[in-house]
Amino acid sequence: MATAAPTSPTSHPAPRGTCPFAPPPAYQQAREEQAVSRIRLWDGTPCWLITRHQDARDVLADPRFSADATRPGFPFLSAGARELSTGSPTFIRMDDPEHARLRRMLTGDFTLRRTALLRPAIQRTADELIDRMTADGRTTADLVADFALPLPSLVICLLLGVPYQDHAFFQECSRTLLRRDAPVAEIAAAQDRLAGYLDALTEAKRHHPDDGILSRLVARGELTTAEISTMGRLLLVAGHETTANMTALSVLDLLRHPDQLARLRAHPETTPAAVEELLRHLTVVHTGLTRVAVEDVEVGGVLIRAGEGVVCQINTANRDERRYPDGDTLDLARDTRRHLAFGFGVHQCLGQPLARLELEIALETLLRRLPGLRLAVPFEELRFRHEMVVYGVHALPVAW
Repeated sequence: MATAAPTSPTSHPAPRGTCPFAPPPAYQQAREEQAVSRIRLWDGTPCWLITRHQDARDVLADPRFSADATRPGFPFLSAGARELSTGSPTFIRMDDPEHARLRRMLTGDFTLRRTALLRPAIQRTADELIDRMTADGRTTADLVADFALPLPSLVICLLLGVPYQDHAFFQECSRTLLRRDAPVAEIAAAQDRLAGYLDALTEAKRHHPDDGILSRLVARGELTTAEISTMGRLLLVAGHETTANMTALSVLDLLRHPDQLARLRAHPETTPAAVEELLRHLTVVHTGLTRVAVEDVEVGGVLIRAGEGVVCQINTANRDERRYPDGDTLDLARDTRRHLAFGFGVHQCLGQPLARLELEIALETLLRRLPGLRLAVPFEELRFRHEMVVYGVHALPVAW
């Protein structure tokens, strides 16, 4: 039976505590005290906060919760998110059948088999980046700028058919689009600039096709240039920002847990499992996944009415003691099955096989080739990406 609504609202976003790897303490407390909490968003809109693992899975898998940002009551986590979600929405802001129709056009490019074929190219790229980092006897670098960011950027450019020499442009646009505090005008301008770039690139593929995804979408003849461009924007931005920040933050997390780092160095064959635990422990998409109820639904004993928004706080859910005992602890030997770092349900991350492969290769290669890898500055000097949709560090000075 549904209970009365909790009456102690929490703000969103809430500040993180003293540990930069941990979710906001207010959300961790909410998870222990109430299955579902009432919060207020940046613009004062009331919303529901889902913090427990099973509840988050239930909501994300339930078609009675919509991902369609045009539905009344849909919760936006910033003014910029509202601009992006309603201006030219990607298929992740649609429901089936339209979501499924568009997603199916890409699923073949991200299967385990297709992704595995990329292993030699990703390994070669990782080695070349480390060759540059260590050229001429260098012993220091910014791991973000010199390795973590270019690796997935090069790979997604290869997949899409986007010239990597344009990386400074699209990375700058991505940073603006993913800022939670960016003025709407800046978000709109960055979106327009990136759309214009991808529109022109898509048109060029009509006359000079290659093996990339953009060319294949053009060849299908089912989508307009604008629709292909929007799909390309989603893949380009998500394809490098999440993996880049996950790579850098994973290295930092390991450096702060020398026992776990030593374990991984001693047993590199466990890198795939280590990646899963790091994904769970860090959950870089830290702003939560948003939905709106299209029917009255009971979650965790609380009645959520049609038209009310919810935020599934997956970083908090991924540390829920009910699913992961001692969940705040990084334990590379842990059973991490069912973690939510890639979301859940029909909107679960399309590119997760690629992200996993890139992370495995990145960590294995870094630890093997730079056995003395360490922080080059005091930990307290690092700047974390609190203001971004994707969490991480702005720079990671390292030495070896």
